[in-house]
Formats: sequence, structure tokens, C-alpha cells
Amino acid sequence: MINGQTKIFGIIGRPVAHSLSPVMHNAAFRHLGVNAAYVAFPVTDLAQAVAGLRGLAIGGVSVTIPFKEEIIPLIDELDPQAAAIGAVNTVVNRDGRLTGYNTDWLGAMSALTAEFSLKGRHVLILGAGGASRAIAYGIVQAGGRVSLTDIDAARAAALVKDLGGEAIPLNTAGDCPATILVNATPVGMTPDVDRIPIDPDRLGRFAAVMDIVYQPLETRLLREAKARGAAAIDGLQMLIHQGAAQFELWTGQAAPAEVMARAAYQALDKQ
Repeated sequence: MINGQTKIFGIIGRPVAHSLSPVMHNAAFRHLGVNAAYVAFPVTDLAQAVAGLRGLAIGGVSVTIPFKEEIIPLIDELDPQAAAIGAVNTVVNRDGRLTGYNTDWLGAMSALTAEFSLKGRHVLILGAGGASRAIAYGIVQAGGRVSLTDIDAARAAALVKDLGGEAIPLNTAGDCPATILVNATPVGMTPDVDRIPIDPDRLGRFAAVMDIVYQPLETRLLREAKARGAAAIDGLQMLIHQGAAQFELWTGQAAPAEVMARAAYQALDKQ
């Protein structure tokens, strides 16, 4: 039951109504008996929202599109990994001091390395936003090689300058000799489920394809990749693993990852 001692956590972004993070984190709180609640905060003014975290003593938030990079100058401190990545997806409020972390890279690496070792692998990332930064960082740390493309060529170039790898023109992505593909764009997300970020006839070259989109769980990209023999990694895997790391930052307790996963998949099944 929510009472005067309930600690509030949440997700800030635009849009956030589709997010499964509230289902996932609230299931974890209930399972461990933590007096806390997690809610979705649709944000139109980021600076005011960050001030509100302090003013309302919100315990912490997840940060999603489009604020993962924009939030950095508004908080007090960056964890070294978040600073290296240049994007924040987690904020912890410690007595009014806001510290930014990045757990996206942990989530992505857990999802990818469950299928393959990344050492020596060549990975093509589609997109150059905050999630792409986290994924590229993780791949480089694991000894992999990154090629990256984005509709905004300057943004792609800035990312690889910061994190390593190579930026390639968008119209050459289908010819990239990478063996793993990661879609870190929203292309294919509900309601535009028929869209695909790369020519499907080019998917046969990849041993594995990961899509960070999880609504729908099987995007057209994953469906076309599976039809051509590639291993398909859905976006809910990354969400669950990064969420477990967030939970531990906020509570200091080991996250019940299986409980969080079960809640997320059940919620998606009901949609």
C-alpha cells in the first residue's frame, strides 16, 4: 500500500505511455517488499522535470528518448562509464544530488553475449542516439569492432570520434561486412510495424540481429532475419537486464531479474 513513507521512482521521456518499465520495476518492489512505486512521467520541459526530481525527493528515474544526452548538463555528477559513453539512462537522487549512470550498455551486452562472444566480432549499429552510444561502448569494451550509420551523418561521426569505430554512409549499410546487426533506432516500433531499417535482402549475411525495439516483440526486422537463418535477439532482453542494474543502483538490493522478466513478457502478451 502506498503511504507517507513510499519512495517514488519513475521514467522520464517523450513518449513514455508505452513503456514496460513501470510493470517491471513495480513487480520487483512487490516481490522484495520494498515500499516504493515506479511511475511514468511524460516530460515536455526537461529542465523543470529535473528540478522536480530534487523538489519532490524522487528517488531516481530511468531516462529514455529523447533526453539521454540532453540531461547531462542538468545533473550534478556523472558516473565514469556514463561520462565515457556520453549518455545517461539512469539518475539516482541522493539527498538532492543527482548522479547519472548508464546501464543500457550492460543490458545490451547481456543480451548479445548470451548468444555470442563479441571479441573480434564486427558489429553494424543502425542509429547514433543515446542507446547507440551505450551499445557501441559495450562492444568496444568487449573487444569488438563497430561500424555505425545514421540519417544524421554528423551525429554518427561524432559518436565514433568519441567511442571508436567507423561511421559509414547510410546508403552503404547493406554492404557492410559485419556479422552482427543491431537496430538502435525506433524504426519498426508500434504503430509503424511494417517498417524496416535495412533492406531485408541484405540480412542473410548476419549471424545475429538484435533490435532494441520491443513493441512489437518480434519486429519485421527480426522476422525477416530469422527467415534468412540469423539468430534474433529481441529488445525486451536489453530492457530487462538494464532495468535490473537500475534497480540495484536505486535500492542497494540484488534485483529479482526473473520476476522482472516474467512481468514484462506477461504485460506484453496482454497488449
